[in-house]
Amino acid sequence: MGYKEVYGRWQADPEAFWMEAAQAIDWDKAPTKALTERGAGLYEWFADGKVNTCWNAVDRHVENGRGDQVAIIYDSPITGRKAEITYAQLKERVSRFAGGLAARGIEKGDRVIIYMPMVPEALIAMLAVTRIGAIHSVVFGGFAAHELAVRIDDSRPKAILAASAGIEPGRVVPYKPLLDNAIAQAKTPPEFCVILQRDEKPADMIEGRDVDWADLEAAEPAACLPVEGNHPAYILYTSGTTGKPKGIVRDNGGHAVALRYSMEKIYGAKPGEVYWAASDVGWVVGHSYIVYAPLITGCTTILFEGKPVRTPDAGTFWRIIEEYKVSVFFTAPTAFRAIKKEDPRAEFLKKYDVSSLKALFLAGERLDPPTYHWLKDNLGKLPVIDHWWQTESGWPIVANPFGMELKEVRPGSATLPVPGYDVQILNARGEQQEANEEGSVVVKLPLPPGCLPTLWQDPDRFQGSYMRAFPGYYLSGDGGYKDQDGYVFIMGRIDDVINVAGHRLSTGEMEEIIGAHPAVAECSVFGIHDELRGQVPVGLVVLKDGVDTDNEIIEKELVEMVRNAIGAVAYFRRAAVVKRLPKTRSGKILRHILRKLADGTRYDLPSTIDDPNILQEIKDVMAEQQIGDAFQN
Repeated sequence: MGYKEVYGRWQADPEAFWMEAAQAIDWDKAPTKALTERGAGLYEWFADGKVNTCWNAVDRHVENGRGDQVAIIYDSPITGRKAEITYAQLKERVSRFAGGLAARGIEKGDRVIIYMPMVPEALIAMLAVTRIGAIHSVVFGGFAAHELAVRIDDSRPKAILAASAGIEPGRVVPYKPLLDNAIAQAKTPPEFCVILQRDEKPADMIEGRDVDWADLEAAEPAACLPVEGNHPAYILYTSGTTGKPKGIVRDNGGHAVALRYSMEKIYGAKPGEVYWAASDVGWVVGHSYIVYAPLITGCTTILFEGKPVRTPDAGTFWRIIEEYKVSVFFTAPTAFRAIKKEDPRAEFLKKYDVSSLKALFLAGERLDPPTYHWLKDNLGKLPVIDHWWQTESGWPIVANPFGMELKEVRPGSATLPVPGYDVQILNARGEQQEANEEGSVVVKLPLPPGCLPTLWQDPDRFQGSYMRAFPGYYLSGDGGYKDQDGYVFIMGRIDDVINVAGHRLSTGEMEEIIGAHPAVAECSVFGIHDELRGQVPVGLVVLKDGVDTDNEIIEKELVEMVRNAIGAVAYFRRAAVVKRLPKTRSGKILRHILRKLADGTRYDLPSTIDDPNILQEIKDVMAEQQIGDAFQN
């Protein structure tokens, strides 16, 4: 059945559509209805069903006679380690680790933070937590202690599962000191921590609090605990405009149904095939398409510890595809921009046989046409598919539905709305835009299964962030347009959350950090275009009167402050000193004008600006310091 027919079936009877999709997973108690409306834009999926996500991802494949199939391939070029774990072996390790957690008092509804690098134990931890009905919150290992402390206080975990260190090209990153520092900062410390010791950097243990990972894996196995379909599976924090992260909640029932559906209908992946999402378990792509979707489907998933270019060369991606016969590959455009920069003629690609690959999917940021054409020129007939979704949605909103019908590719677009999503473009008055007119990208309620039902313990913020701007619609926060055939083009963020190599980061939080410097009077941080990462943050700072410190020294101090508070992932490298910032007469800094100024694009001068002359002054500073694409040459 083609895309048009499938989308029409969903539109005609959404309830029947999703009840049919729900049959693809195992239920301990089958739901009697798909959707429950709670009012005020709140919806729940399969609420009266009983299900266990770990059972669907692990045990059922063993029960169905596929225990000898490889579930996880671990490939770590930076450590030289490789491993394969079958479904039967995965069940044994997950059930025992879950038993170890249960023996230490972890129960249904308890929160468990996971602070891990890309190692098999990270997946084992996630699955073990869901096995016993607890709620995990994975925090990216590159985040600084302060960021981890904020998440500890918001989720109030009973336990934290961590590794002693992460390994990156050319360096070892000790996690344990960051963890200890975060717990010292937190107002609600965990009862205990479980530490995976890595040979490259073992950690000192705190007696009475820290437990060795091996001790928990030696426990008696725990069985899967069925939970309600609307019971949270995990919390994943994403940047917000206030500096405080938002805890995206994902339920068990709708999550499993949506991911299983997407693997077949969007990605065209089948049980037994090798699926690779080159991301990190700390991000939503890692949750959805390294861990849960491939395993629920019965695929083999690849866990890759390294970088696409530096471990060891620009051929690493192609080597893995050949070695493991990858069928479907999913990564961010940033990765291929890095490869293209290192290997512009794709010489490494010619060394490997990638004929096993059925499709290449890209997401996390806009796929720029030059990168798309470079891939097409070098991969020939292989479908190169851009698609768009968010941490909040958990699975694709707009995509080329490869598993249903491969549609025409139009570079720059994310293609067509996925069944379940009524994507519309609205202007500021809430009116639908005409074809090719930009506006806010929204989704008519209800959101489909798998999307966030709320924010963790913050329903008011959920309403304010997503529902109030356009009643009856979910506000994505992105701007874009539809063409005359319904293809959706996503143009970028409409708020101050920027996208750095697929990682959403708050410029507001960076401004708070910079503003704490004793020499800074005020500042503005905004994202500008970057060929490799999509966007990078830059700062303009106004110094307090009488400050005579060298500007270069201040810039180095500000860069260090952001790195210490957020981590290297922020990629904050430039902080230019200016005399003043452009503002409206009401005192609002014109960030969108600064972005356009830095990127060298045209802009309409707001009639409310307090002093037009200031823009030329800032432009001169940007040009002098080579900030933005317009001044790189």
